[in-house]
Amino acid sequence: MPKQKTSPELLDLLNQAIAREIQVSVQYMWQHVLWKGVRAYAVKDAFKKIAIQEMKHAEAIAERLNYLGGTPTTKPTPIFIGSTLEEMLSTDLKDEEGAIVMYRKIIAAAVKLGDETTAQMFRDILKEEEEHHDVFGSLLEKE
Repeated sequence: MPKQKTSPELLDLLNQAIAREIQVSVQYMWQHVLWKGVRAYAVKDAFKKIAIQEMKHAEAIAERLNYLGGTPTTKPTPIFIGSTLEEMLSTDLKDEEGAIVMYRKIIAAAVKLGDETTAQMFRDILKEEEEHHDVFGSLLEKE
């Protein structure tokens, strides 16, 4: 049976997704390591948990890209750690918003090509990205 039909656009989008997942997995892990202060202590484990989920996303996307005939990137998009907890969380919230937009675009591109496997994989990842967005948004709220 032949491999799934794909397009250069979809392969490029998958590589952009990998670069983003590598970026945030490092970014969130370093935020977990570099946290300071009482408020940060309460969220450091969330940074670590989400970082690990993001690395799993990178792996799954890289495997799919490889199957489709592409070569996974090893270069992350720019990493920004932040110097305060609010700066970290605000940046992370924006990164998750960007992922949500990108992953909806990937789902649409995959559906257009009839690539239900890629579309479903990104629906699952999108659900987790929306959860991450909710966590970072909630952590930014002040009582």
